[in-house]
Order: sequence, then C-alpha cells, then structure tokens
Amino acid sequence: MSFARYPSLADRVAFVTGGGSGIGAAIVQALAEQGARVAFVDILEDASRSLIQQLSDVDHQPLFIQCDLTDIGALRQAIQRVYQELGPIGILVNNAASDERHEVDKVTPDYWDSAMDVNLRHQFFAAQAVRPHMQELGSGTIINFSSIVWIFGGAAFVAYATAKAGVVGLTNSLAREFGADDIRVNAIAPGAVVTERQLRLWYTEQQADELANRQAIKRRLLPEEIARTVLFLASDDSRMITKQCITVDAGLG
Repeated sequence: MSFARYPSLADRVAFVTGGGSGIGAAIVQALAEQGARVAFVDILEDASRSLIQQLSDVDHQPLFIQCDLTDIGALRQAIQRVYQELGPIGILVNNAASDERHEVDKVTPDYWDSAMDVNLRHQFFAAQAVRPHMQELGSGTIINFSSIVWIFGGAAFVAYATAKAGVVGLTNSLAREFGADDIRVNAIAPGAVVTERQLRLWYTEQQADELANRQAIKRRLLPEEIARTVLFLASDDSRMITKQCITVDAGLG
C-alpha cells in the first residue's frame, strides 16, 4: 500500500513534543521521511536516541532535545535552540501527554495540577513561543492533540479527559487569535491507538483485539495512522482548514 507525499513539507522545520516513542515517534518518522527538518523533545533519552538511529537514511536527521514539558522555561529554551540551529518553526505538533489512570476519590489538588501540566498547559506555551517564528515565515500550522475520551467519557481518567476537552477549547481560541497571520490551528482526537506503552500498561493483546472489534473498521488503530493525519494537516494541502478537531478512531463506539 502506498501513501501520499507532500512536497510542501520538504525542508520545513517541524517541532514535535513527546516524539521519542509511540504516536510521537511515528509522527517524527513520517515528517522526516517527507523531507522535513524535524526537532523533537521528550524525557525518554534512550528511546529518542534509538529513533534517531533508525532514521539514519532520511535527508535531515532529526534533532532530539531532552526536555520535561512541565518546565515551561526549558520548553522555551528548546524552541529557541531549534530556531538557532534549524531556523523558524513552521509546524508545531503538540503531541505529548500522559493518559495515566486514576481513581476519582484519590485525586489530590497536586495530582490535578500535574495532569493539567502534562496534558494541556505546555500546548498553549509551545504555541505562544512558535507564533513569532510563523509570523516571520508568513504562515504556519499548529496541530494539538486531544482524545476521544473527553467525548464519550471514560472511567479512571477524569483529569486526563478534562485536559483533553480543554485542548479543543484551546485549539478553537488560538485559531481565531492566530488566523490573521495565516497560522492554522487544528486538533486531532485519536481513538484507541495500540502502542507498546498501551500494551505494557493498560491493555492485554486480547483487550486490544476486543477494542478493534468495537470499531467500524475492525483492525487495530496504529500510531502511523495518526501520523498520516498529521502530515495532511501540516502540509499546504490543508491550507484552508483551521479551528477543527479531526477524530481518527476507526469508528469506535
């Protein structure tokens, strides 16, 4: 099976958060294989270094910067380093998140704040930091990551679901704020994506198959399917699409 190529992505600077594993790694790979100049941040150094080794044949080897996104100062420094080394960022992919399960009765104020920090807050500050880059370029695209969990409601991750609902509000507001600068802001709401982390922490192989059977398209939803949606939203092919949240869930329901 062959998939689309997007000439407009060649040599464009892209910044991906949480790019060392899972969906983020698939996004980094997809953008790099399209010829983009990709930088990504993650707290996972070993996985990130391994990803770079796997992408040794791309035109521009990705730049990895280790960064804890709950530290906004460090995030801003990472974005400034990308500007200095690669140039102004034209594509921002706010992918990083943590869908940690939690019991409602055990959620403390500190835990709640931490969930907002890792799932929502950094998306705003990354967008704020790259806006001048995109203004310099004359256009840009920001892709935020939400989740279908906030739509149907999910037991055991109310803080995560709340943050992911907030991402849609953030996306809509930033699309209005940034539109006059020809900066598009959209969101992706993935469904039950089967990653190594999901299989290690939350799903058995049987449960992953059962989730797939609940979908209209009855095969596992994999990270590369989400990455292909990112490519479209990052490219000029979607230049009149903004203020949207695109669900990619194979018809789960």
